Amino acid sequence: MDEKKTHLIGEDVKTLPLKELLKRIGPGLIATGIVIGPGAVTTAAMLGANYGYALIWLVFPIIFMGITFVMTTNWLAITTGMPTIHAIRKYYGKAGAGVVGVALFLACLFFTMGNISGSGAGMNLIFGINWKIGSLLLIAVVVYTYFAKNVYSKVEKLITACIIVMILAFYITLFGAGHGSADNGVVGFEGGKFAKGLFGFSFPEGSLGTALAFISTNAAITTGIYNTYLGKEKKWKRDDLFNGVMVTDALVHMISVVLISGAIILVGAIVLNPQGLAIKAPAQLAAMLEPIMGPAAKYIMGFALVGAGFSSLLANTQRGMVLLGAGIEKEFGLESKFIRYGCLACLAFAMAICYSFNGSPTQLILIANIATSIATPIGGLFVLLLIWRKDVNEGYKAPTALRICMTISYVFVLIMTVSAFQKTIIPGIIKLFA
Repeated sequence: MDEKKTHLIGEDVKTLPLKELLKRIGPGLIATGIVIGPGAVTTAAMLGANYGYALIWLVFPIIFMGITFVMTTNWLAITTGMPTIHAIRKYYGKAGAGVVGVALFLACLFFTMGNISGSGAGMNLIFGINWKIGSLLLIAVVVYTYFAKNVYSKVEKLITACIIVMILAFYITLFGAGHGSADNGVVGFEGGKFAKGLFGFSFPEGSLGTALAFISTNAAITTGIYNTYLGKEKKWKRDDLFNGVMVTDALVHMISVVLISGAIILVGAIVLNPQGLAIKAPAQLAAMLEPIMGPAAKYIMGFALVGAGFSSLLANTQRGMVLLGAGIEKEFGLESKFIRYGCLACLAFAMAICYSFNGSPTQLILIANIATSIATPIGGLFVLLLIWRKDVNEGYKAPTALRICMTISYVFVLIMTVSAFQKTIIPGIIKLFA
């Protein structure tokens, strides 16, 4: 009697050579450009300034959650044959898809305002022009990119350039700060304290709110969901799940995020913490670094902020419209009219609000945090339900590791949400309307 051998999909796919893998990546780099915006820069600098090296260990949960979210959504995109929100609609109905799409869109919309302020601040540092004029110049480049041909390719190249600029700028800053300065009492990089903080795994008193904001900014389910739509633009296929392309893309994304965020934390720990300095806006970093780096500080930080603000502004606005389009059953291709003109409307709205607030992003960031704190657990819940469905994974080897990692990550997201509401969002709302 002949025994039938069950053939699982993907078993016979071979891993591509590294050179080929690097040619096929791209969505992860765009995700990095979105994640590292002015808000992320400020939060990372605050961690270092307020708590020194004590919270450098946060890079570990960020890497774990970031890779988990991206790989889980990529897996589902391949096994269901559709991007995340479309899969939610198929298995859980229009209402579920609509709620997820609208909630994620609102979060992206309000973060766009912070990106306008941050990119304008960078232009002010470099050229000395009014921040509003500087942001308008960058927005003009963004609009041109949206209406050009081969939009995805141009966005990918521009954001890759911005990431390189950010890495160079922040590591030049880190190198300059790491040597210390006798004039202002900065002792430079301290390896012992760094090692202790890297494996400390504890929260100093009063740090939980900022730490949770840092984690949720750098490792969000929104990134994974949007990545599935970028994968369609990149024309990823089923084999890319098994030949190493998607894994490499996720690793490149998280490595670049950690390289930039980690450098900013260290600058805060080395320069700001010993002096008891605190920052509320990323542009303040330039002035605080001048005693160590001289006049070059404002230019280095200016380029870093332009890279952070512009890359996030460029891709985050598109992300919001793509997720909205997916949620309400509209076109979601980057060159579709709905996305292009929707991005214009979002930019116009964000500019009007941002400029009327005179560039202060505090209230806007609070609203964005509210939207994100609602959207992330909702989107994450549907992703978690999908990965545990047997019919979704039929024909594939059961993704046991992804299921476990996604469950752990989602539980952590819920804890972050509850803590953020108790310690940051609700007190912020009370203060805002007091």
